[in-house]
Amino acid sequence: MAYKITAIASSFPKLFITSKKNQTVAVFVDAQNMYHSARNLYTAKVNFKELLKFAVAGRNLVKANAYVIKSDIHEEQGFFEALERSGYYLKMKDLQIFPGGMKKADWDVGIAIDAISMASKAEVMVFVTGDGDFIPLLEYLKHQGITVEVVAFRRSTSSKLIQAADKFYDLEEEVEKFLLRK
Repeated sequence: MAYKITAIASSFPKLFITSKKNQTVAVFVDAQNMYHSARNLYTAKVNFKELLKFAVAGRNLVKANAYVIKSDIHEEQGFFEALERSGYYLKMKDLQIFPGGMKKADWDVGIAIDAISMASKAEVMVFVTGDGDFIPLLEYLKHQGITVEVVAFRRSTSSKLIQAADKFYDLEEEVEKFLLRK
C-alpha cells in the first residue's frame, strides 16, 4: 500500500527536497540516533511528524519505519503512540542490559535487512540517521539502482555517510521546523 504525504515548498523555504512526485520512497528512521542528536545539540526533541513530511516530500510513501528501543520507561509509550499517529510503522527491540551494567541498543542490522528487503519496492530510500555504520548499506543500495538520501543534523553525522549518500539534507538549515522545545 502506498501512502502520499506532501510537503509544501513554502513550509521549508531553505531546505526542500526536490523530487519526482511519482517516485516511490521508503523511510528508515534511527530514532535513538535522532533523539540523542537533538538532545545533545539543542536540548530538544525531534518533531518526527514534520521529519516524515519532509523526507517523503510529496512522493509516494511505500513504508516509513521508526526503529525504537524499549526500556520500560513510563514516558516511552506516549512517544511510541505519537510515532504511530505520525505515520510510522514501529520496529521495537528491548534494551539489552549485560552483567556489569553495560547496555546495548542498536538497530543497525535490522535496518539493513529491512532496507535490502524493500529494494524492489522503492526507488528512493531515505535514512534518517547520522550513523556511519550504514555506509556499506548505502553503497549496496546505490549499486542496485536505488537513490539513497540521508536526513540528519550535520554536526552529529559521519562525514563519510554524507559522502556516501546521493543527497544529504542538513536539518540544521531549518532546525526549528524539526524540533520540539520543552
